[in-house]
Parts: sequence; C-alpha cells; structure tokens
Amino acid sequence: MEAQGNVTQFILFGLSYDKNIQIFCFILFLFCYISLIFGNLIILISIHFTHLFHQPMYYFLSHLSSMDIYYTSSVTPKLIADLLTERKTISYGFCMFQIFSMHFFGSIEVFILTAMAFDRYVAICKPLHYMVIMSRKKCNLLVLAAWAGGAVHSFPQFSMTLKLPFCGPNEIDHYFCDIFPLLKIACTDTYNTGVLVVLSSGLIASGIFVILFVSYALILWTLRTHSAEGRRKALSTCGSHVTVVILFFVPAIFSYLRPPTTYPEDKVFALFYTIIAPMFNPLIYTLRNTEMKNAMRKVWCQKIRGKEI
Repeated sequence: MEAQGNVTQFILFGLSYDKNIQIFCFILFLFCYISLIFGNLIILISIHFTHLFHQPMYYFLSHLSSMDIYYTSSVTPKLIADLLTERKTISYGFCMFQIFSMHFFGSIEVFILTAMAFDRYVAICKPLHYMVIMSRKKCNLLVLAAWAGGAVHSFPQFSMTLKLPFCGPNEIDHYFCDIFPLLKIACTDTYNTGVLVVLSSGLIASGIFVILFVSYALILWTLRTHSAEGRRKALSTCGSHVTVVILFFVPAIFSYLRPPTTYPEDKVFALFYTIIAPMFNPLIYTLRNTEMKNAMRKVWCQKIRGKEI
C-alpha cells in the first residue's frame, strides 16, 4: 500500500502535550484496555461453554464481545504506546488499516446491536412466535447480514481515502487516523468526499439510532400488559441494551452527522466510542443480568475445582 503523493507517514498530535496528563492517560487507558479484553473474554468463554450459547440474545452478545475486541484493538494499543513517546508517528499503511478496521468492525457492531434490539422486540412483543422467528438459522443470517453490512459500509470509504493525495503537511490533530482529519490535510478538494462520508456514516448511525429508539418505545408500550415481575425482568435486560446504544451512538452521531470538518471536542467524543463504551459493555451486560452471572459462576467455579483436583 503506497501513499498518493510524497507522504509516507503521519504525525499524530495525540490527546495532550502535558507530560503529567499523558502519564495519567497511559495508566487510565491501559487499565481500560486490559479490563475490556479481560471482560469480553470472560463473556465469550462463559457463553460458549454453557447453555446460553443456544439462546439468541447471548449468541448475539458473544459476537458483540468479539467485535468490541477487534474494534478497539485497532486503535487503543497504538494510543497507549504513543502516550509514552515524544514523537507520535503512524505509517501510511497502518493509518489506512485503522480507517478500514474502525469502520468495518464498528459498523458490524452497530448492526449486531440492531439484531439484539430486534431479538428483544420479538421476545417481549411476540413471545409465542419467538422460537420460530429467532431460530438459529435466522440468527446466523442476521450475523452474516451484519458482516455484509460492515463490508458495504467500510469498503467504499476505504477506497475513497486511498485515492486522497497527501503531498504537504502530514500532521493529524487526533490520536488515531480518521477520515475527517485526513480530509483536512489532503492536497485536493475534499468537499464531495466529506459529503459522502456524512451520508454514509452520519445518516446510517442516526437512522439506526432512530430505529432502535422506536423499537424500545414499542417494547415499553407492550410492557403495559405484563405483570410487575415480567416488566422488571424485561426492563432490566432492555435497560442494558439502551445504555450501550446511548454510549456508542450519541458520540458517533456527533462525530459524523455534521459538516465535514474537525473540532477540538472530537478527541473526547471519540474516546467514548473507541474505548469507554466497549469497556463498559461487559459490565453492563453482566452486572444486571442474572443468567449471565450464573453462567459465569458455573464455568469459572468448575475451572477452579478442576485445578484444585
């Protein structure tokens, strides 16, 4: 992969120039990344080695945990390492890889969250038809559609970015390679490319957010007829989903549904959908979920007993 123009690497400004802030961020984000990897691996193992793997909601959750690991690993290790270096550089090839992987795995995660919302809608609003509608074959098709949607979304943007010429300044005011900061330093007119990015990323994110909001509104409306215990259980599960959706979608919509330019606040909002939301996903889906906690106890207690024997 070769750059168009004479730029072979970029200089990242990072999060801050202050040494004390950099050290604090290094410790904080290292902890966040280790927690993210550890928490999602626990979810994956707990689901795959128990009966939960055969339930649609947890089947989707296992895929969501995988996407969290892939998605954040394309950015966070580089961010952590850069916090300890004076000169933060990134090669052209790795920069393009970050753009592709962020949009590819990020969009797959968006579509899996949509599949999870659909699963909850069917479970609560059409419980008698749940096993027919959410059969394993249809769940596999939904996951396959999520991967296909990720490819359809990411490849055109990746292709547009590859065609951008970089022949002048190579400084990016961000802590990772994203499309808008790159458009700012490309030595060509990028207006049309910026509009296409807004249409592709911004409108898709906001459209899916509206769909999810409507689906949860329908779920709340249906819960009127349920018993108090049924409402409590359903609201506990849906509350976890809504929290994840808000943490991920609101910062992403702010970043992409606007004129194609950059703002100082972009770095802060990007932290939410690249590190903070993926880190909180394991906590949100386990601490408020009795089935998940029981499965984790079953798997890990058996492993501990096995080692003792």
